[in-house]
Amino acid sequence: LLASARRAMRSEGEAVAAAADRLNGSLMRAAELILPHTGKTVVAGVGKSGHVAQQLAATLQSTGTPAVFLQGAEASHGDFGVCQPGDPVILISKSGATAELLALAQPLRAMGCPLIGILGAPASPLASEVSVVLDASVQREADPEGFLPTSSALVALATGHALAIVLMQARGFGKEDFLRLHAGGQLGRNLSFTVREVMHTGESVAWVTPQTPLRQVVIAMSGRPLGAACVISSDGALIGLVTDGDLRRALEQHEDIRPLEASHVMTRSPITVAPGALLHDALSMMEDRPRQISVLPVVEPGGLLCLGLLRLHDIYRSGLE
Repeated sequence: LLASARRAMRSEGEAVAAAADRLNGSLMRAAELILPHTGKTVVAGVGKSGHVAQQLAATLQSTGTPAVFLQGAEASHGDFGVCQPGDPVILISKSGATAELLALAQPLRAMGCPLIGILGAPASPLASEVSVVLDASVQREADPEGFLPTSSALVALATGHALAIVLMQARGFGKEDFLRLHAGGQLGRNLSFTVREVMHTGESVAWVTPQTPLRQVVIAMSGRPLGAACVISSDGALIGLVTDGDLRRALEQHEDIRPLEASHVMTRSPITVAPGALLHDALSMMEDRPRQISVLPVVEPGGLLCLGLLRLHDIYRSGLE
């Protein structure tokens, strides 16, 4: 069963990679239909494609493109009123033959609405109704029977995200815009708080020298449980870092730790962060790497003076306080 789960994820990944290779000028034309419009973009779908459309609308909305979701099945029961003349409309369908979406095409065109299709079947009835087709086809679904909308849903969403990123970059949407739209929640805090505001300093940090016996390092770290000790010189310059992982490896490799000093087990030239860095950037330094790290020494800009420690836990805790 675990092997089947892995095959499914690999199959989905391959489907997205194949869709990325197919991206062409159609994506740019779709963006050109949306960019000049000063109103909103409507994203419509039915069933699983409706869930994808709802997610895409939220992504567009949060990245500088006003957008709303239209449940295709509800359009003929009054929800069509959300569409205004000239609104670009993104229609998402695996089959390209969804009756509810086909019924929308003619009245939308009559209102001057540009139509973009994210379609799993580029040669389909819906493809002939839209101005631009974005190919979201897949060779097969990821489940063993090949009928659940697994890979197809993921490819449709990834294609929509590709469009959203093009729009975001074309609008020059940056960190300040993210902060304006995400003032609440962890993302907003990561873009507004700096390392200095949540870091640990002074007596709350375990400070040791390269010559500190390992037993004393362990005692210092136990009394200040931040997951690491800063190894500093007499003038406060950072020399290295001893982490909980370094201690475990030392115990595994040495029967007798009494002769060991901090310099024997520390990580030399550890990754550091400046106190004025945004938590967003610090989080990227800790997580966007092959092996994640959970603690960063904070060093003054342009120098080696160690000011304290920042933990991954501190970044997420900032969103709760």
